[in-house]
Amino acid sequence: MLMRAPKESGSWTWTLDDMPGPGLEFALATAARMSAVLAKHDLMELHSLEWPWLQTGRGGLGVHSRLRADTRSLDDPALPDLLRACRPIGHPQAEIGGITLLGTGAWFDAAGERHEEYRLVELLLVPDEIDVWVELSVHHGVWGHCDFRGRPQPLTHANNAPRLAAALQELEQVLGVAAEPGEPTYYGRAEGYGLGAPDIIDGLGPAVTDAAPG
Repeated sequence: MLMRAPKESGSWTWTLDDMPGPGLEFALATAARMSAVLAKHDLMELHSLEWPWLQTGRGGLGVHSRLRADTRSLDDPALPDLLRACRPIGHPQAEIGGITLLGTGAWFDAAGERHEEYRLVELLLVPDEIDVWVELSVHHGVWGHCDFRGRPQPLTHANNAPRLAAALQELEQVLGVAAEPGEPTYYGRAEGYGLGAPDIIDGLGPAVTDAAPG
């Protein structure tokens, strides 16, 4: 079973402020272009969209909606109104928070065998009145030079990290904006188009399983 860290082991962000229309419409159009890139590199076959509901002055309402997205196009002009129609009936002033794209991606073990993993990468888009903030994050150990136990994994890294790097570079071209590395966490940090190499001591990198990735 592939370990998944409770926080990201690497993330990359973009701020898109050249919106031609409403934030939600622009966010979904952007999601369509980005998900096509992720699918091309076998990193995400989109299954669903998930988002929280917020209310000005109250923040999060503790209510989430999920919509299947594997049978419709994200650039369908009817989709924004379909998301809005999921507004909880008891909160008529609620607004859509960040939209997370969820799906299944492929990773390859040291022997080159292919495996499918749900939420191998996650894509979050947060629209507001002036821009859309985007984050791509990874939570598994297959992208790093070492696994979560600190064991070097050159073959696994070589079988996976180049696809992530190629996708990030293509996303920059599609968006027209350079990716910014997200904040480092206990499980790793983004560096360039991959994860930063850890310090190796006595043949091992840092072990992070004490924080129970699962």
